[in-house]
Amino acid sequence: MELPVVVGVDGSEASLRAAEWAADEAVLHALPLRVVYASLWERYEGAGIADDVGKPPEEALAEDVVDAAARRARQRQPDLKVTTDVLPEEAEYALVREGRNAALVVVGARGRGGLTGFLLGSVSLSVAGHADCPVVVLRGSHDNQARTAVRGRVVVGVGEGREAVAVVRFAAEEARLRGVPLEAVRAWRCPAHETTDLPLPAGEPARMHEQRAVDVLEAALAAVPPEVRVHCRTAEGHARRVLEAASGNADLLVVGSRRRHGEGGLQLGRVAHAVLHQSACAVAVVRHA
Repeated sequence: MELPVVVGVDGSEASLRAAEWAADEAVLHALPLRVVYASLWERYEGAGIADDVGKPPEEALAEDVVDAAARRARQRQPDLKVTTDVLPEEAEYALVREGRNAALVVVGARGRGGLTGFLLGSVSLSVAGHADCPVVVLRGSHDNQARTAVRGRVVVGVGEGREAVAVVRFAAEEARLRGVPLEAVRAWRCPAHETTDLPLPAGEPARMHEQRAVDVLEAALAAVPPEVRVHCRTAEGHARRVLEAASGNADLLVVGSRRRHGEGGLQLGRVAHAVLHQSACAVAVVRHA
């Protein structure tokens, strides 16, 4: 079964750009594109598609939203197979369910209140935190395209153990398809008051933590195909800050998110949550067990 790339749209300009990005991504992976609009309201309230459909925003219907997004996708990639659907339910629930039968879910993020482009809306966070497949969130001010490398690299934040394998594998494939290098980053920190059983020379604890970060990188990247150019880098500091800084030179930032079972269901980890709010580029969240 050929799983599609799914893009959630709501008629906003951010979601229409997401449809274009998803079209590029679908072509890269030789997959079809599925455009989904989900809402409990039949009419769309907003100005994003007014010019596309030639109607006042208050008269735009759900079908107009998906038709406008599909049209943008086909203009971008004329040979792409595109299907559309309108689902009468809350967007976050619909897109999470769509992710069960998708290769990837793409959403365009709009800010909340007066902080547009800084804080993400609830739909983007909910889908990124609960979907079973990888989710790409395009921030409102993004200038990234899947096909055309603006900055020419994919950055991946490398975690530990087997959990990092799926994340690195996804990032490596994205870099390979784009023909750009993969920058693998591992953050490390030396606790201010670290104790050991034996006294160590000055600076030795820091060197131990840095070497451990190097070892984690090497283990996680062992399975990367040889045709992918890999640049490894360790950096001292909080992982979220290191990755936020790295996103400034990336077309795509890939992070992992561990399944966390609690009152609110599966949730994003702190690092993934932070970079979704602060990243300068599109963010792919790859879930692992």
